[in-house]
Amino acid sequence: MVHSVELVFDPDTEAAVRHIWDGLREAGIPSQAPASRPHVTLTVATEIAPEVDALLVSLGDRFPLPCVVGAPLLFGRSPVILTRLIVPSAELLAVHTDVYRLCLPHVRPAPMANSLPGHWTGHVTLARRVAAERLGRALKIAGKPSEIPGCFAALRRWDGNAKREHSIN
Repeated sequence: MVHSVELVFDPDTEAAVRHIWDGLREAGIPSQAPASRPHVTLTVATEIAPEVDALLVSLGDRFPLPCVVGAPLLFGRSPVILTRLIVPSAELLAVHTDVYRLCLPHVRPAPMANSLPGHWTGHVTLARRVAAERLGRALKIAGKPSEIPGCFAALRRWDGNAKREHSIN
């Protein structure tokens, strides 16, 4: 399993994402609900040692961090992963870089390449395994509203082996 460090949304932004998840599910498109919590992964690896939590606390003064949930974004081929872009801001990119820097000595074997500074695309996942014939409907649901002004409330470390969230305060 994988381990990751993630941004979690404030309650209002989380509710807006969950509303999209619900719309997808009601349309018969396999959304992330209810198995997951809306989040944005900053770094991911096979293992991230728990000792990193104490270091990540130093970033707490950056929160709440404003964000904009932007346009729909697709990853992969059919079936695709449907996401919404997190519009990059200087503050968001700085948090990403600092999380990467603090985590690097505690990551085994190495962070996944798509989470490296300069190679990372911030996004929130809406649905996985969306077949080509359902993509038009999924995009119509996922693309409304066109932008969601929001806020990140905090960081968490996800332990995929234990399937456990560790809040970073």
